[in-house]
Amino acid sequence: MRARYRLLSGFVGSFSKMVKSARGSWVRSDVKMTGKTVVITGANTGIGLETAIDLVKREARVILGCRNMEKAEEAKQRIFKEAGGKDDTVVIKQLDLSSFASVRAFAKDINDNESKIDVLLNNAGIMLVPKGKTEDGFELHYGVNHLGHFLLTNLLLDLIKRSAPCRIVTVSSEAHRIGTPKMDFKDMNFDNNYDETVAYGRSKLMNILFTKELSKRLEGTNVTANCLHPGVIKSELWRHMDGSSKPVRDFFVGTFVRWFGRTIIHGAQTNIYCCIAPEIKDVTGKYFSDCAVASENSQAKKDKDAEQLWQVSLKATGLSEA
Repeated sequence: MRARYRLLSGFVGSFSKMVKSARGSWVRSDVKMTGKTVVITGANTGIGLETAIDLVKREARVILGCRNMEKAEEAKQRIFKEAGGKDDTVVIKQLDLSSFASVRAFAKDINDNESKIDVLLNNAGIMLVPKGKTEDGFELHYGVNHLGHFLLTNLLLDLIKRSAPCRIVTVSSEAHRIGTPKMDFKDMNFDNNYDETVAYGRSKLMNILFTKELSKRLEGTNVTANCLHPGVIKSELWRHMDGSSKPVRDFFVGTFVRWFGRTIIHGAQTNIYCCIAPEIKDVTGKYFSDCAVASENSQAKKDKDAEQLWQVSLKATGLSEA
């Protein structure tokens, strides 16, 4: 009897690894997330909101970390309308990734009031913004897209480890290839020759390097860390192109996005896949696109840069090495 059980268990395990939760760039699995808690940053609009709607339909409990609480409440009501759920199914909390104080307050709230986190989706981001600084004095793309999520993830890491098995998913972009951005550890704030396109691409490169180093540090914990490209999406992220200093670029890019950009629902699919797909439960340190493992560029494969970025980020955020 025991031999039959082991044989059956092995067959089920092998079968589950062969099952594909997506066909092409669309998630087709009806896998449930019952009893699971998911934290999503920037979930009041765009692919973050669509991901939240999908996960609530799968019976997950979702915590939305949003900067604008009025929009967060509107998002919560939309989720209830489209996905159903009870009052405690969707929780909104204020989170401004451009402020370390806000990140720390949000993390403290989660650590004090939540018993577990099954998925942390670092989804929020800004793109092509004019030159500016965060509350703590860091270039906006660097501060919001990387440092904010670096700090948040590390502050929640003890709870995440206690919640294992768990997934950490970070939204990056194919923009990490544009112009082949390189890490410039001598000018992390882009004080010299600022270019919003390069600054955005560099921040997306940081997302991949962060994921690579994080996955190494989580070996043996049953916590995975992956990142992804959601696709070129018709979303509010492009709003900063209006009236920018590069009208020719903006015209051609804007035309491409209008004609060929994905819908927000389509853009959310790789988010969803990385959060729910059972076949990648043990996959870590990878870059995904179109619901499959993809290849990042050579700059994103530099272990030395990943380690150095980690150390620089620790210093910038005021964290100490564990």
